[in-house]
Amino acid sequence: MSNATTGQTTGRVHWSFWVIGVVALLWNVGGVVNFILQMMNADMLDSYQASERAIIEGRPVWATAGFAIAVFGGALGGLLLLLRKSASFYVFIASLLGVIVTMIHALGVGIDFGPGEIIGIILMPLLLAAFLIWYSKSAERKGWFG
Repeated sequence: MSNATTGQTTGRVHWSFWVIGVVALLWNVGGVVNFILQMMNADMLDSYQASERAIIEGRPVWATAGFAIAVFGGALGGLLLLLRKSASFYVFIASLLGVIVTMIHALGVGIDFGPGEIIGIILMPLLLAAFLIWYSKSAERKGWFG
């Protein structure tokens, strides 16, 4: 039984929940893969744009830790969301904090970012992390977590 005006369902989650959960998980698993490749394969940095290389090559330990928290936390949050666990909300908060720490470093490097880099490197991670916090809390309020 569905209430079309609110997007709420009785007895099951709305179909969009699964789409958002899968996209959240895939986005963050992509971040995990990127993190691992950056740590394990220094030669791959040659394929990055100069601005991305500057961020990665000069990244201090605290920014690397923030990056790890952002992507591993986001992947765990996405998995918890798909498992319909309310803990996803708290893990997504940790992920957003990791994104913020990472962005503090990226913005402090002194690079003149172009519009595409501002969207892809700065805005997308921040907006998606904030959205996932809101969405997981919204799903909990709708009773979609077990």
